[in-house]
Amino acid sequence: MTFSILIVDDSLPMRGVLKKTLRAAGYGASEFLEAENGEKALEILRQTPVDIVITDFNMPVMNGLEMLSTMQDGEETRRIPVIVVSTEGSLEKVTQIIDQGAAGYVKKPFSPEKIRDLLIELLGEPSDDDTNDDSGDEFDF
Repeated sequence: MTFSILIVDDSLPMRGVLKKTLRAAGYGASEFLEAENGEKALEILRQTPVDIVITDFNMPVMNGLEMLSTMQDGEETRRIPVIVVSTEGSLEKVTQIIDQGAAGYVKKPFSPEKIRDLLIELLGEPSDDDTNDDSGDEFDF
């Protein structure tokens, strides 16, 4: 089974790190969509169904919390699990993120295993087809 994953982060290098992490976790056959802020992500979500969203918290135009709030208001988007990956670590911010509907939170810097464990919890194990990605990516950040 393949998954469609939307990665939302204003940093192009961080989006690359997340894609590499996802491939190394066995989700390499997945379709990766990308957005640089919450507003662009919502545009993508209106046009393309996705299985999961992985987003940063602090972004220009529309941050991760605002995006989560808008997703919770939408009939189709409220069912999509969202993982927030951020440097925000205060109990208040993490509580806000979870209360707003995030399925998980990972603090940057993160370990690939933490991302993998959350994906397995939310999406299930990647199939053999997913893990047979020949991109050569490994957990060597």
